[in-house]
Amino acid sequence: MICCRGIGDPQNCDPTSCGLIMQRNKVHHVYTVERIAWELGVSEALIHELPLAAEPEDGVIWVYGANDDNGILAFTDEGIEELKLLLEEYHRVSPSKA
Repeated sequence: MICCRGIGDPQNCDPTSCGLIMQRNKVHHVYTVERIAWELGVSEALIHELPLAAEPEDGVIWVYGANDDNGILAFTDEGIEELKLLLEEYHRVSPSKA
């Protein structure tokens, strides 16, 4: 833990007391589009279309491998919940396209 720019004992430091507010990334797993499409019973193409304006704070993450310049779209648990809401809206507005 960073404590007041390295000053003091990190064991007993309150980072907010020196103006530091630290956010911890609590994401320990993500789901690929292929997995989510299978679980939700929709096409992968539809899932790729829906979150076009989504940001990481919406639970959308791009994962890059050593030989993968394009990346793989993945979702956190929160991202899946957002995606479900988008799917509900999509089916409500465009029932014939589902």
